[in-house]
Amino acid sequence: MLKPYKTTDVLGYPVFSASLDSVDPGIDKLLINTMSPNSYGLALTDKEFETALKSTDLLVLDGMGIAIGSMLLHGTNIRKIAGQDCFDYYMAQSDKLGWKVYFLGSTPATLDKIQARVAKEYPNVQVKTYSPPFRPEFTQEDNRQMVDDINAFGPDVLFVGLTAPKQEKWAYAHRNKVNARIICTIGNVFDWYAGNSKRPAQIWITLRMEWLVRIFLRPEILKRNTGNQMLFFKDLLLHITRIKKIN
Repeated sequence: MLKPYKTTDVLGYPVFSASLDSVDPGIDKLLINTMSPNSYGLALTDKEFETALKSTDLLVLDGMGIAIGSMLLHGTNIRKIAGQDCFDYYMAQSDKLGWKVYFLGSTPATLDKIQARVAKEYPNVQVKTYSPPFRPEFTQEDNRQMVDDINAFGPDVLFVGLTAPKQEKWAYAHRNKVNARIICTIGNVFDWYAGNSKRPAQIWITLRMEWLVRIFLRPEILKRNTGNQMLFFKDLLLHITRIKKIN
């Protein structure tokens, strides 16, 4: 896949290292996913997920560990662009340009909260939502209904919030089937924007310590993600010491 944007290779993943402002707002098709040490660890045993990440148009940095990897490997500090940053940027663009935005994922109650808040904060944005069935794998009929509903609306921006790695794999598999120009997987942002849970304060985000605060707020994250994160740092160390080449 052609990657016209500036990227930095971090253990075989082309991480976007520019600004979202460099993206043409009139682009025909753009798939945005986020990259973190947890994503790296998950992808080691999920080739479909690995392919989805490596085939992304913009693989944005959403984990301090990836920034550390870039600095150790190349001496380059990549700016963090979290899912929330992508959401804020494209919602502002949508409001400015009168775009249509589609939210795929979460519960009907959460989507109602999102739609109500968007109407207040981004009055020029047309919104449509869809709450898919809650199951590990969607059926062909599930996918057909989602694609048909998205295409009937024809959004400029499609936000997918199905949790990782499900959302990344779905977005990649249906990239060319949906009539949406910009497809962005943003996971937790659905709950944050709906007010179901809170993102850490801006000071922690600026200091790049958001991950630490989230561990205190949700200790189950530490148990769930630590193994995958350690796999990233292990491979980073092996690569730096040239014990193992990773690409």
